[in-house]
Amino acid sequence: MTDEHTLDEQASDLNTDNETAATDSVDAAQQRIAELEDQLHSAQENALRAAADAQNVRRRAEQDIEKAHKFALEKFATDLLAVVDSLERGIEVSDPADEKIRPMREGMELTYKLFLDTFKRFQVERLDPQGEPFNPEQQQAMAMEESIHAEPNSVLKVFQCGYAMNGRLLRPAMVVVSKAPSEAPVKIDEQA
Repeated sequence: MTDEHTLDEQASDLNTDNETAATDSVDAAQQRIAELEDQLHSAQENALRAAADAQNVRRRAEQDIEKAHKFALEKFATDLLAVVDSLERGIEVSDPADEKIRPMREGMELTYKLFLDTFKRFQVERLDPQGEPFNPEQQQAMAMEESIHAEPNSVLKVFQCGYAMNGRLLRPAMVVVSKAPSEAPVKIDEQA
């Protein structure tokens, strides 16, 4: 009987060992699954970050290319402003009634118009703020003058027109700004 009892004990011990081993094996498998799920989650997050970074780089590159196309002629247009200014001054100082210079004046006017039309084709806009309220973002005040005919803080005279290209200021307009007239000093009758 001892042998049977020992066999039963051995079988029981064997079953307990198998159950412990199975439980350990299941616990190890569950732990490994949890580790693999964490690694998968981390890899997915890294993949999403990499995709977002790639998209941001692509978007920035597209914006840089768009800006390069939009403003490629900015320096060239800025350099041509001196030519347009010279044509304006020449037209201003020439006498339209003088028959000797009429053909030259007409040529200057046509060249000036051609310059402005070409500027328009390339989105270079002439800013002539005469009579408008003063805008420090597009105009540079060269002086202030008292005026009873104009609203205070409005443009009285334009020395030089401004220009913008695709909404970006190339050169501010140089202007004279109006201010309210100062009141005449009150004379006090000292003999009274």
